[in-house]
Parts: sequence; structure tokens; C-alpha cells
Amino acid sequence: MSKFNVELKRVVDDSYEIEIGYDLKTSLANDVTGGIFGSIKKLAIITDTNVEKLYARDICKMLIDLGFSAELFVFEAGEKSKTREVKARLEDEMLSHAYRRDCAVIAVGGGVVTDLAGFLAGTFARGVPFINYATTLLAAADASVGGKTAVDTPLATNLIGLFNQPKKVYIDIASWKTLDKRQFSSGLSETIKHACLASSELFEYLENNINKILDNDKESCTHIANENCKIKYSVVMKDERESGLREVLNLGHTVGRAIETVSEYKLLHGEAVAIGLVAQARLSNRLGYMNDGEVERLIRLLESAGLPVSIPDYIDRDLLVKKLYTDKKVRNGQLRFVIQNGIGDIVCFGDNVYSTPIDECTAKEIIDIM
Repeated sequence: MSKFNVELKRVVDDSYEIEIGYDLKTSLANDVTGGIFGSIKKLAIITDTNVEKLYARDICKMLIDLGFSAELFVFEAGEKSKTREVKARLEDEMLSHAYRRDCAVIAVGGGVVTDLAGFLAGTFARGVPFINYATTLLAAADASVGGKTAVDTPLATNLIGLFNQPKKVYIDIASWKTLDKRQFSSGLSETIKHACLASSELFEYLENNINKILDNDKESCTHIANENCKIKYSVVMKDERESGLREVLNLGHTVGRAIETVSEYKLLHGEAVAIGLVAQARLSNRLGYMNDGEVERLIRLLESAGLPVSIPDYIDRDLLVKKLYTDKKVRNGQLRFVIQNGIGDIVCFGDNVYSTPIDECTAKEIIDIM
């Protein structure tokens, strides 16, 4: 019998830059021509049917004019497109257009686009480089940064994917003006989540400036974009692959993701997360970590942002409780929740432990009063 020791030790630097500003298409073009993808000249621009006409076509034409071989690969807008089937179709289209290992991906759009394109880039030809050009507040606050990429399944959201860091992220605040009121409010949910878990100062800022933000005030929107990145990366840089601390970013998502799936995506991601935030706040209150006034402050802020704070009547509560068990934090068949500690903090339950087991009976009681 023979044995071989295959040593593959390596140190990987996945650091990258996030650029926040207004109308960043020229900055993207400068980076691509400046070699952000090295010598790669063949670019796949992945986008959805909404963003295609708003931004992706212009970016594609600009890169072609600069001498690159660039093509658009478009899928139907919406969470229902974030599937293995759509990913496979995009891959087949790229292959049929002679895309191979010598290509790079540019994701132009919101969270569905960046999640799907980042996952595709991580597996296409065993991995090609990519960048994210985020065009929604939700993507700016959450999906485009952090390296989590995934697709949904009929069972639950984001169960299949990988960690894959982009070469760069562009957060184009000017693009937020194209969002309708509902989409903009949905994006604010993740910003409120960040304030709940890490910054009482940001929470107070949102309370005092929510109307200016909803009106797309440049100074206010720039401020929350910067705060979102600062908070998320204070977590991600310490725990890139969610071994412990990064679970705090799941605040509100145990119930939120379940509601999103059970609603068959009638609720936008941020709307579902808003309801999830209220559910976890009520649970935190029951466990003694939030007082009544703090719960009410959260509810008022969510309502001021145009977000729902209760479970719609069409949601089957019993089915929702069962769906909680598809959450990625479940361990040995036990539900686990991230718990808010007042405003701007999270409960730590031990050495690098940021979620705690909650019995189904308690979870059901919380859901029944929502």
C-alpha cells in the first residue's frame, strides 16, 4: 500500500475595493481598461430585464467602444429567476458564444443579479473573475458585498452557493433614483438591520432622516451607503465564511427568509426581512434583551420606511413554522435565532456563538402574535 501527502497550502488575498459614488460607469470603464481583469478581453455582462435598458446596455456599448469583446446575458427580473435552471441557461448561452476560461463577468443590477452572477463566476470554467455594479439600495447594503453567492431552491432561499469575492464593487447611488417606492423601501430594511445589530447612532440617524432618505437626498443616501459598508465589513473581515460572528448579519432572516418563500415571493426580500426583524425583536423582548420601548422604536422606524411589520393574512402560520427549519442556522434539528440586544447590539451566547436554540413552541407563539 502506498500513501501520498498532497500539500496544497496557500495564502489567498481576496481583498478588494468598494467604490461609492454617483454615476460610476466611467470609473468601471477606467478600471477594466486599467487591467482589473488582467489581460482578459472577453467580458460577459449579466443583468436582468429591468436593468438591461437602464444601465447594462450602456456599459456593454462603452466597453465594446473601448476595444473589449462584450456581450449581454439577460434573465427575467425577480427573485423567481434566482434558480439553478436560470444559472444553467446563462452558462449554456455563454458557452455557445465561445466564452471559456479567458473571460470575466460583470454583474449589473440588484441582489438577484449579483447573487446569481457571482455564483456563476465561481463555477464557470472552474472560476473566472467578476465585479459587481450594484444598482439598488438592497444590493448596496447586502447582496453585492461580502462574497456570499447563491441560488434559491423550492425548499428555501440561498441553500446552494459558495463564497466568492469580487474584484471590485461599485455602489452607484445615482441608480437608486430609478427604483420605485416599494423597491427603495425594501432596500432600507437591510440598512435598518445593520443599525439594529451594530450602531445605535445609525438607528437614530435613520429615525431623524428617513424622509430625506426616501426623497433620495444625496447627502443622506451617501451617508447610509457608507455606514452599510462600514458595518458589514467590520463583520465580514473578521469572519469571511460564517464560522461564528458573521451570523449576526442574519438578524431577522430566520423568520424573514421563511416568509419570503412561503409568500411565493409576493413579498420582496426587504419586506420579508422587516417582518422578521419585528419577530426577532418580540422574541428578544420575551427573553429580556429588549424593552417594550425599544421594540416600538423599531416598529415605528420600519413603518416610517414604508415597510410591513406584521405577517400578511394569506401566510399559513403552520407552514411558516415548518419552513423555519430550512434556515441555515438550524443545528441537529433545532431552530436557532440571532437575538438583538437593545438598539445597536447583538447578544453573544459564548465564545464566537451568536445564535441560540429556540424551541418550536416559543417560535410559534411569536409568529401567532405577529
